[in-house]
Amino acid sequence: MVYTGAVIALQHAYMKPIAPGTVIFHRHRGYGVLTAVNLLTGWVSARFGNESRTLDLNLSTDEVQHADGEAILFRREPPERMPHARLMAMVRELHQAGYQKLYLYSWPKQSGLHWRWQLFTGPRDWMQRPWREGWYGSGADYNFNPVMGWGDAPGATTEELVHALAKFDPQGLAQALGRDEDHTAWFATVCDALLPHYAYSLGSDHQQHSQQQTMPQHLPVIAVRQRQGDYTGPALDWPPGWERLWGPASFNGRREQLPVVRHDIIPNAFNLPIP
Repeated sequence: MVYTGAVIALQHAYMKPIAPGTVIFHRHRGYGVLTAVNLLTGWVSARFGNESRTLDLNLSTDEVQHADGEAILFRREPPERMPHARLMAMVRELHQAGYQKLYLYSWPKQSGLHWRWQLFTGPRDWMQRPWREGWYGSGADYNFNPVMGWGDAPGATTEELVHALAKFDPQGLAQALGRDEDHTAWFATVCDALLPHYAYSLGSDHQQHSQQQTMPQHLPVIAVRQRQGDYTGPALDWPPGWERLWGPASFNGRREQLPVVRHDIIPNAFNLPIP
């Protein structure tokens, strides 16, 4: 199967998603356009008519509607704070179609508040990943505009994401054609265990081992929604070749502890001249 990038129109059984640019209706202000959306809090900003300033509205209390009159209701269940689970489902679909040289790398930002992601193709080199425009992102951007940036719509299904990526960068996706059976089998196992509520992290500075000198023995798991319970499924292995990349000592606790140097204590044998 080869994806040509053709867009398939699918009917959604759920409510229409919103994003910056969505036309809305408010009973006191009339028609307006959303300029910002925060999926974590339910607050949106909108501009009405010729007003120069935006108005902040709460989807839970301000009775905001779509332009056709359909109510916009903020879900009490926490929404996705990151697209990683949806990306994993898309990558698994492409693997099954023969694009096995497509890889997903995810890792935490230095602030620890959001998670980055990157798709890459070609040789499976986790450290020297080729960068392509539009093939990477962050949960910090996704919270306010829940799209990947390929022309996809918020809440797009797995199949819609596949076709959006194929249309956005067919040359880049073509580089993923090929076989990588070891990684494909590992990725399918991880998806079966984690989706749709969890994703994996390959970042070496994961919070579970940021204070240690070794990496965790098993693949770190992150929740894609706030207030999601801890992952209780089976322990998952790192990707094929990951241990060889870092060395076995990085995983079994045999790495030597680095000496701690204190610069605020003067050794007893060090005498300072007294003026």
